[in-house]
Amino acid sequence: MAIATDRPIQQKALSFDEFLVCYCDDNRYELIDGDIFEPTGLHEEVAAFITTKVCVQIDQMGLPWFVLQRGLIRPDNMGMTAFRPDVAVIDQHELTKEPIWSEQSILTLGSSIKFVAEVVSSNWQNDYARKVEDYATLGIPEYWIADYAGLGGVRHIGKSKQPTLSICTLVNGEYEIQQLRGNQIVVSTTFPNLKLTAAEILKTF
Repeated sequence: MAIATDRPIQQKALSFDEFLVCYCDDNRYELIDGDIFEPTGLHEEVAAFITTKVCVQIDQMGLPWFVLQRGLIRPDNMGMTAFRPDVAVIDQHELTKEPIWSEQSILTLGSSIKFVAEVVSSNWQNDYARKVEDYATLGIPEYWIADYAGLGGVRHIGKSKQPTLSICTLVNGEYEIQQLRGNQIVVSTTFPNLKLTAAEILKTF
C-alpha cells in the first residue's frame, strides 16, 4: 500500500500573514512553525469517513454544531502556526465570541471547538506531540489521532507499529489517551451513540 504523506511544500518559512495571502482559501494546507503541509491519498479517505459519521451524529442529536470545512485554528500565541484539523466540530453558539470569525474563517478560542480528528501521515510528530499539547491547552474535549498506516513513534503506538486509533479525552486539562485497534469498539464522550470499530475508521478491515 502506498503511504500518503503530509509534507512541507516550500523552502522559505512563512509568517502567518504570508500564509493567509497565499493559502488561506485553500483548505488543503496548514501552517506549522512556518512550514506548509499538504495531505494526500488515503489520508483524505479516512478524514472523509470520520466527517460523514460525525455529521450523522450531529443531526441525530439535534445539536447546534457543524463540521468546519475551510477554517483555521490559531490562538493569538501560536506565532507561525495555524492548524487546519482534518475534522473539526464547531459549536455555532460559541462563534459570537470569536473576534474575527465574521471577517475570516479563523478560530481563536478553544470553547468554539467540541471535537477534532487528525489523520496521521509522515509528519506524525505534529499529531502525537505538538497537537496533543496545543489542543489540550485550548480545552478541546476530544481529539482523535487516526494512524491508519501505523506511522507513529514507538513511544506512541508501541513496537508492533500497527494501525492505531488514539482517542484523547480531556480530563483536568490533560488528555487521557485510549488506543484502539482492529475490531475494538470506539467509545466517544462527544458522540456516545457512535457505533464504529477502529478497523472501520482506519480502513484496515
